Amino acid sequence: MSNKQKIKGAEALLLSLIAEGTDTIFGYPGGQVIPIYDHLYHHTDRLNHILTRHEQGAVHAAQGYARATGKVGVCLATSGPGATNLVTGIADAMLDSTPIICITGQVPSTLLGTDAFQEADTISMTMPISKWNFQVTKASEIPGAIAKAYYIARTGRPGPVVIDISKNAQVEEFDYSYKPCIYLRSYKPHPEVDPKAIQRAVEMINAAERPLLIVGQGVKLAGAETKLLEFAEAAGIPMAQTLMGISTVPNSHPLFIGMLGMHGNIAGNRMTQQSDLIVAVGMRFSDRVTGNVKQYAPNAKIIHVDIDPAELGKNVAVELPIHADAGDAFDALKVGIRYKERAEWIAMAEDYHRREYEVVVKPSTDPQGVRISMYDVVSTLAEAEKADAVIVTDVGQHQMFSARYSKFNRTRSFITSGGLGTMGFGLPAAMGAKLGVPDREVVVMMGDGGFQMTMQELGTIMQNKIGVKMIVLNNHYLGMVRQWQQLFFEKRYSYTSLENPKFTMIAEAYGIPNRRVTQLSELKGAIDELVKAPGAYFLEVDVLSEENVFPMVPAGASLSDLIAKEPDKK
Repeated sequence: MSNKQKIKGAEALLLSLIAEGTDTIFGYPGGQVIPIYDHLYHHTDRLNHILTRHEQGAVHAAQGYARATGKVGVCLATSGPGATNLVTGIADAMLDSTPIICITGQVPSTLLGTDAFQEADTISMTMPISKWNFQVTKASEIPGAIAKAYYIARTGRPGPVVIDISKNAQVEEFDYSYKPCIYLRSYKPHPEVDPKAIQRAVEMINAAERPLLIVGQGVKLAGAETKLLEFAEAAGIPMAQTLMGISTVPNSHPLFIGMLGMHGNIAGNRMTQQSDLIVAVGMRFSDRVTGNVKQYAPNAKIIHVDIDPAELGKNVAVELPIHADAGDAFDALKVGIRYKERAEWIAMAEDYHRREYEVVVKPSTDPQGVRISMYDVVSTLAEAEKADAVIVTDVGQHQMFSARYSKFNRTRSFITSGGLGTMGFGLPAAMGAKLGVPDREVVVMMGDGGFQMTMQELGTIMQNKIGVKMIVLNNHYLGMVRQWQQLFFEKRYSYTSLENPKFTMIAEAYGIPNRRVTQLSELKGAIDELVKAPGAYFLEVDVLSEENVFPMVPAGASLSDLIAKEPDKK
């Protein structure tokens, strides 16, 4: 919109969001955003506002929407407690590079610093956990702030942006016009590829006998999935994924060897330690991926490609850092790459997969076919969904089982809280994902602990008829913490046991079709019922109470110290 018109700040905000292509907002009204909500009343034809039951639900829903669609997610909250309730989701989005814009109300600018009712210093609180934040105190600042917010949130390494708008700015009138932001001085989100670095990388890759390509979420964020596969196939390099990179590579691809890290597949971790060259693209060498960095990939030289220069060499010393967009890097690397037959190296993954099945998977199933393991649920769902569903998870043991044993043939199909590990993320994120990609099946896997942190969002699902499929794996414990207590704290289960309500009765109260299963013989029928349900469906599965997630690399240990099975009982 270029023609100027005199309008109020609240109206300018909404028109600016529409100009950027926003169609969905997640939010919760309050005193300092009433003017925005009053104008929103007249824009329901262009902006779909989803009233969540808590501001944390709104920000996680915006994350799920962004992760499923690749677009910027938007949430709206009032000042004070409304803004502070967004903080967890903002921090989560920062660590997981999720492009969201969080708009918060603020007391009138004349009251700033007076400890007015529901005043909180939103800018200071969110500065270290956002990519950019800005406080609007005049209506005329709104169009420019929103344009800049979108540009920063979605370019380079994506991330959260916070715009705090004082109440007076929402009601002031000014001459409005909107111009999208396409450039900011000193901010260069798309670096040029260094040809000398590429030439050296090509030489290293062509010379390697046991190279391993580690695929992070950055490949997905760059939209470089096809270029990744073309490069890997041209070079003959096996691919492993980080937790956040899952679904970038189809599970059926012959070069795909699984997930790596603390609870990754045996193949990815063992082959990391035996590799002579690591090519890491769009990942940050998290401690959950590397284990003890001093003993990480001891035989390998490392090439690290990332769009964020701050990540290059930050956690692991690398032989060759390349500051580049993933897609640009693959295009440049592919030119000089020569295919090398590495059949024995690639076949090693199959041997490790067979071992994982025998040592980890097979013992987890009940020979009497009665008790249900988490693996049973994840694998049964994967078979029923035929690798085509969007799988969202909460945080805990079920998250790791879902990451390892779900199947994907499409990108942007696995949504989880990686860097922050936020319990309560799953349900609202699944709502946002389903609203973002309504034509896709969206299933959220949750533990009984995480579900209860944001289960009030069942009300949002009910009111908006969101067709999310929900599975709660109920082991009556905070399972991941209990596992650590069992393995490393001599089974002192300190405050990890949960006495839970009847979850299906809660789902029933919200009018959501539901079922509870307690025996393995019931599981397939229940999963089939969930898949065929035309709308929302809630399934509670009673799983083994003291099941553990293996393989596992203990915190601070080397990937070589991977525990593949339950330690022998003394």
